[in-house]
Amino acid sequence: MEESNLAAVWLTLKLASLVTMLLLVIGTPIAWWLARTRSWWKGPVGAVVALPLVLPPTVLGFYLLILMGPNGFVGQLTQSLGLGILPFTFPGLVIASVFYSMPFVVQPIQNAFEAMGERPMEVAASLRASPRDAFFSVALPLARPGFVTAAILGFAHTVGEFGVVLMIGGNIPDKTRVVSVQIYDHVEAMEYAQAHWLAGGMVVFSFLVLLALYGRRKQNGWSK
Repeated sequence: MEESNLAAVWLTLKLASLVTMLLLVIGTPIAWWLARTRSWWKGPVGAVVALPLVLPPTVLGFYLLILMGPNGFVGQLTQSLGLGILPFTFPGLVIASVFYSMPFVVQPIQNAFEAMGERPMEVAASLRASPRDAFFSVALPLARPGFVTAAILGFAHTVGEFGVVLMIGGNIPDKTRVVSVQIYDHVEAMEYAQAHWLAGGMVVFSFLVLLALYGRRKQNGWSK
C-alpha cells in the first residue's frame, strides 16, 4: 500500500478515535437529560441532535464553515484567543465530525437509559445513594450495551464520512485527507487499483461493524 494511503488510514483512525471519545463524554449527559426530562425542550433539543440524520452533509459542512470562518462567531472567538481559524485544520475536522456523528452516539445511549426505566434509580435513592452515586453505580452499568453500540456506531460513522470532512477539512495530505477523500482522489486520477484497496477495506470494515452490532443484539436478547 502506498505511503499516502497509509497516512490517510492512520489519520482516519486517529480522527474516529478522538471523535468517539469526545462524543461519549459530551453525549452522555445529553442522552441522560433527554431520557429523563419531561420538559417541553426535549422535542427541540432531540431534533437538533438528530439533524445530521436528515441534513445533507454538505449543508451541515457549509454552515459549520461559515460559523468557524474568519467572519463567523466561532472564527472570531478563536482568532481573538490567538488560535487562528479552524477550517482546513485537524481540530476543525474533529469539531465538524463531532456534530456530524452526534446522533449515532446520543440516541443509542438515550435508548439504553429509557429502557432502564425509573425503578433502579428509585431503589438507589431509597438506599440513600446520591443522584451522582446512583448515576455512576447504577445507571451507567445498566446502560453499558447502549454505550458499546454508541461507540461502535460513532467510530464507524466518522470513518465513513465524506461531505463534511471535504467541506471543513479540504484535502491536505497528512492533515485533513482521510480515507474517503483519498478514495475520491484515486478515482479522479483513474487510479482504480489503489481505490479498490481502500474501498474494499471500507466494505470489509462496514461488514464487520454490522456483524458486531447484530451479534450484540442477539446476545442481549434484542432479537430472536
